[in-house]
Amino acid sequence: MEEHLYNAPKMSEPTSPAASVASADIAAEFAALTVEEQEQQRAEWSQELARVEEEIVTLRTVLASKTRHASDLKRKLGITVWKEITDDMNQGLKNVKESSVFQSVEQSVGNITKAVHDAPIFQRTESVLKSTSEKTASVFGSITSGISSKFSQMKNSDSMRSIEEKVGSAYENVKALKRTVKGVFK
Repeated sequence: MEEHLYNAPKMSEPTSPAASVASADIAAEFAALTVEEQEQQRAEWSQELARVEEEIVTLRTVLASKTRHASDLKRKLGITVWKEITDDMNQGLKNVKESSVFQSVEQSVGNITKAVHDAPIFQRTESVLKSTSEKTASVFGSITSGISSKFSQMKNSDSMRSIEEKVGSAYENVKALKRTVKGVFK
């Protein structure tokens, strides 16, 4: 009997209790066979394995051919990998937005936002910020008008006119000098 167990096919690790029981049943049935019957069973399994592996190779070949054909059709239709990724992402986002979890989170965030907005401390803070911004705008407005007024006064002053005349005269002198120098070196 121990010889039969030694010759039994090696089983992969069972993944569940049911698989474990099934594997044990198969091992027990195999062990109950005679040596000749075990050899015959192995030969049948080997033939079946060869057929299945041959089918797998055929299916892989067919799959590769179909994949190439699909790629050619996509190329002809102008469907790029980027477009497929974009479409998949958009569909994924749509699915997320339509999910009950997202809807519930969105509703919760809306409720929290409303609660914060309606809270007395938020109302006071909002009021203070409005008042502060109005006062700041008023201060900047008066500063700006004050600066504009000072510039206007400076522009119309006698000293500014005198400076403008001197700068203008100096500019004209430089232009005349430049013309003279050009004429000398021509």
